[in-house]
Amino acid sequence: MSLEDQIKQTLNGFENTTSEKIIEILSKIKPEFKSKLISEYLQGKIYKILEVNDEAERKKLCYALKPYLDWYLQGL
Repeated sequence: MSLEDQIKQTLNGFENTTSEKIIEILSKIKPEFKSKLISEYLQGKIYKILEVNDEAERKKLCYALKPYLDWYLQGL
């Protein structure tokens, strides 16, 4: 399955997707951003999510990063 298909599937079923899967996808798209600053910011957010042990809190933090998935689909 292509990365684009994975992102579409994740966005369509965001509530049923694990935070680990969302983080995996975000990590894959991170190097694709044209701005190093954006990539570094996203990496910082990913690290912050990984520090949280509660899945509900992780999902809430992942939800805030949904725009990155949308940007990737729109061609960055």
